[in-house]
Amino acid sequence: MNGLLLLALAFILDAVMGEPRWLWSRVPHPAVIMGRVVSALDRTLNQGNMQRLKGAIAVLVLVSAAGVTGWLLQHLGTAVTIVIAAILLAQKSLVDHVGAVAAGLRESEQAGRQAVALIVSRDVSASDTSATSRSAIESLSENFSDGVIAPAFWFAVGGLPGIAIYKAVNTADSM
Repeated sequence: MNGLLLLALAFILDAVMGEPRWLWSRVPHPAVIMGRVVSALDRTLNQGNMQRLKGAIAVLVLVSAAGVTGWLLQHLGTAVTIVIAAILLAQKSLVDHVGAVAAGLRESEQAGRQAVALIVSRDVSASDTSATSRSAIESLSENFSDGVIAPAFWFAVGGLPGIAIYKAVNTADSM
């Protein structure tokens, strides 16, 4: 099946299913697994001498593991490819989080601040409605690139190995 068609189907699946809480409360999300691998590599290799070389080795291990995992999963068939790609896209989650800020602001300034605090790392305790809205829009812009556009691009270029490698490197970068 055409890669762009698979991507379109993954977007549709993500839009419909999003991040099912029942699933991710039972098994770790792939991004959580990637984060654990990055943390383990950091604890193991980010000490002593030759840290640059060790860092390069860590990236090589991370990229290789992600690429091989993506390649293996891709060979399990079209349905698996669509499901995994949908899991690695973050459009529904992003829409839900930013929508929660808008809904919160309709309720009260405090509710808007509480919702935006879940998606930004800065202190928003003194934010007014305008600052809360700007924070949500800035988060939407950055996360749309990191969580939707770039993964879609790398899936279109390299299938599941491409999107898996991108997500692993992006996770390492954010940590």
